[in-house]
Amino acid sequence: MMVVDFLSSGSTGTAISQTVETIAEFIVTAKDVLVKKDSFNELGAYMERIKPILEELKKGKVSDSESFNKAIETMNKEIKDAKLLALECSKKSKVYLLMNCRSIAKKIEDHTKQLSWALSLLPLATTGLSSGIVEDIEKLCDSMQKSGFKAALDEEAILEKIDSGIRENNVDRSHANKMLLLIAEAVGIRNERSTIKLELEEFKSEIEKARDRKELAEAMQMDQIIALLERADAASSPREKELRYFAKRQSLGSQILEPLQSFYCPITQDVMVDPVEISSGQTFERSAIEKWFAEGNKLCPLTLIPLDTSVLRPNKMLKKSIQEWKDRNTMITIATLKEKILSGNDEEVLHDLQIVQNLCEEKEQHREWVILEGYILTLIQSLSRNRDIRRHSLSILGMLAKDSEEAKVKISTADGAIESIVRSLGRNTVERKLAVALLFELSKYDLALEHIGKVQGCILLLVTMSSGDDNQAARDATELLENLSYSDQNVIQMAKVNYFKHLLQRLSTGPEDVKMIMAKHLAEMDLTEHNREALFDGGVLAPLLLMFSHNDLQVKTVAIKALKNLSNSKKNGQEMIRQGAARPLLNLLFNQSIYTASLWEDLATIIVQLAASTISQDSQTPVLLLDSDDDVFNLFNLVNVSEPVVQQNIIQTFYALCQTPSASCIRTKLKELPAVPKLVELCENENQNLRASAVKLFSCLVENCDEAIIQESVNQRCINTLLRIIKSSSDDEEILSAMGIICYLPETDLITQWLLDAGALEIIKSSVQVGKDRDHQRRTLVENAIGALCRFTVPTNLEWQKSAAETGIITVLVQLLENETTLTKQRVAQCLAQFSRSSFVLSRPIPKRKGLWCFSARADIGCMVHGGICSVKSSFCLLEANAVGPLTRTLEESDPGVCEASLDALLTLIEGERLQHGSKVLADANAIPLIIKYLGSHSPGLLEKSLNALERIFRLVEFKQKYGASAQMPLVDLTQRGNGSVRSMSAKILAQLNVLHDQSSYF
Repeated sequence: MMVVDFLSSGSTGTAISQTVETIAEFIVTAKDVLVKKDSFNELGAYMERIKPILEELKKGKVSDSESFNKAIETMNKEIKDAKLLALECSKKSKVYLLMNCRSIAKKIEDHTKQLSWALSLLPLATTGLSSGIVEDIEKLCDSMQKSGFKAALDEEAILEKIDSGIRENNVDRSHANKMLLLIAEAVGIRNERSTIKLELEEFKSEIEKARDRKELAEAMQMDQIIALLERADAASSPREKELRYFAKRQSLGSQILEPLQSFYCPITQDVMVDPVEISSGQTFERSAIEKWFAEGNKLCPLTLIPLDTSVLRPNKMLKKSIQEWKDRNTMITIATLKEKILSGNDEEVLHDLQIVQNLCEEKEQHREWVILEGYILTLIQSLSRNRDIRRHSLSILGMLAKDSEEAKVKISTADGAIESIVRSLGRNTVERKLAVALLFELSKYDLALEHIGKVQGCILLLVTMSSGDDNQAARDATELLENLSYSDQNVIQMAKVNYFKHLLQRLSTGPEDVKMIMAKHLAEMDLTEHNREALFDGGVLAPLLLMFSHNDLQVKTVAIKALKNLSNSKKNGQEMIRQGAARPLLNLLFNQSIYTASLWEDLATIIVQLAASTISQDSQTPVLLLDSDDDVFNLFNLVNVSEPVVQQNIIQTFYALCQTPSASCIRTKLKELPAVPKLVELCENENQNLRASAVKLFSCLVENCDEAIIQESVNQRCINTLLRIIKSSSDDEEILSAMGIICYLPETDLITQWLLDAGALEIIKSSVQVGKDRDHQRRTLVENAIGALCRFTVPTNLEWQKSAAETGIITVLVQLLENETTLTKQRVAQCLAQFSRSSFVLSRPIPKRKGLWCFSARADIGCMVHGGICSVKSSFCLLEANAVGPLTRTLEESDPGVCEASLDALLTLIEGERLQHGSKVLADANAIPLIIKYLGSHSPGLLEKSLNALERIFRLVEFKQKYGASAQMPLVDLTQRGNGSVRSMSAKILAQLNVLHDQSSYF
């Protein structure tokens, strides 16, 4: 064998160089393939590994043998063929290539195997190769032989679905649409009608080229695929479909044809659906003949010849003929019914619509014919007819829209269609369910979606349905709202009808300008308590606080306004404080160089609302708005600003805090500040709202306030102002607070005289009469008014008492004992007790008769208790005022304070020398048994007063005999469980009752 230098060998060296060049060309071409990229890349990788081996051969000496040249020639040819395949796969129709992906994969595999075979010949045909090169060749050949190339899983799935559709004659447009969409995704075609149609045209062109190449089997298979895909919407324009449809329909005539005899099953006598041929050559309905065999019959039902029961051959030709006959009649029926629906009466229309609905439910192709026949406008017109017709029309429209983009467009663009469908949302359950399902389908078309959101009342009805009992309707409504949320305006409309989901999403994740829009509308919405809490539950606080922390003043301002609207809720206010929102708000409020007056007012309003939220708290760990003394100082310091709205809000904040669990602490801190003088000053402010707020806060501080602070701040002018407020204010709460201030002012002679000089008594009486038998606020006014009256009834100043009595107030007081609050009754009893202590002094002596007694005027009858002449106004006598009965009845109250005050008043009747007559009055009023009852009281005051009273009453034999027995056991009990003084007094009374020796020192 001749050995030659490879580099000097012209033919062999050139062949190797050409092979290397061809590999490079393949690699470049393979980059542009439209399908099977991975497979071409794998083949290219194998070729790249062959290149170093060929380069090595060029460096050494090889045998110019026939087998070596054959190997190089084979490799060159396979690489060139692979390059041509790659070139075809980069230029032909994408759809065509996908349909041929199996054969393309097979060709790549064949090229790989042939290259492997040729490569394996080189060690045998060449001497002098290094062991390393030989080993590399063996490994590469082994790898190439083991490689397998197939269609990808998604490609196989598409091809299998196409094969299945062809086998089953599935001509449904929806199936074709799905297939075309899968193909478009697989080969990277945009899902646009024009693009897809162009690709299908190129596919058809490739089929024609295959036919020209005499590749008839492939052309026939591709024709079947084209026939299937051309059913898709994107394959033809609506106009092209209409032309094909009407051309076919007009060729059929207008008469319904009866079925041919061969269409009937000999067993069932019905038109066959799945005809099968048996071994005798006869055709039957599959289910009928199977039943015949299952019953044990072995003979043909018609010819009676023995049968091979295992033979059942589908009669495809007959099945196709029956289907064509059905389709022809259905097409004619659909065309005929349209005119009848337009012109018939309600009963006929309902019947015809039911037929159309049944046809639409049967088959997708029937729905397409209904669309092409122009039913959509007819059905929309039917939405103005009766309920049953509307229901069928909506049902049909829903089926048409569900799988047809063309139907969606036609419905959406029909005049008044969307409005008519929306109206059905507000009707009966079945109708609105159909309407919302239809609208949901239409919303997948952008033009319809835009129109739906603009129809008045649509979003409100959808929101209502989204929380309805019908689960499917609720889901459709919710998904439709989801689709409508593409528009900011729609989202705002949803929020206005209490559907906040999408507004909250925009507020959290939207662009800055959208967040601003959402927050702005949130600030302007008229929200209920439930709405506010729902927004907080949905997470509105976090994004608003983030906006509040923004450096942009406009963003910050919008967030504050939204928070102002949302914080007007107890639950939300507490949650804001818990989440730390109060601190940055307070810090900004304390900044007196704040940007704008309106922003300051908004901040102050939020703080008021946060304070109000803390008044009544359910939590075991109550929240605190103000953390420190500095907060109290800084906040009250804002009362000195010139903005009345801010001043009013700050005062209202402290008024609210004075109703909270931390009220005592707040009151103490305010009293330490110069709060009272400032409030007294503001009580005279011309701004009625500011003045009212100051009066209310002042009323919270005056009780238990240092007397010196009050005396320094309150003067005659302040007294006059408060009384003028009570007389003229239209704010009931301000009146109540002003009376409360007067009630708790220190009982100094100077202040009382100022009140008297300013006409306070008449105002008090008027307030009592206005407040009787009214609401809770009015009853509280009476409580405060009677509290204010008490200072004028002290027995140390008869002139004040007389001034009070002259107003007729005592009679009013007695009436109040019957039907007022506990506190009012207690204060009334205290007033009556104080009045009564002066009665003995003021009782006028009975004048002695002059001359002969038989001719003198009849003597005045003296008061039973006071002995002289008494009256309500002159001596404040409880008997004359008929107060004993009402006071006795209040002894049965459950409140010990009321009982003690009433007992004090009644016991004024037995003071000093009035014991005998006073006890008789108490006995007549049945008061003594009630006093005895108090021996079992847990109130130390009541117990002590009852013991003292009984000790005096039982000095009188008459009453000792009458009531002593009922008092013995309670008294004995007290000697055993009472404290020292109680035991001693109980023992003393028992001695009076002769139960103990009066000299006993045991107790």
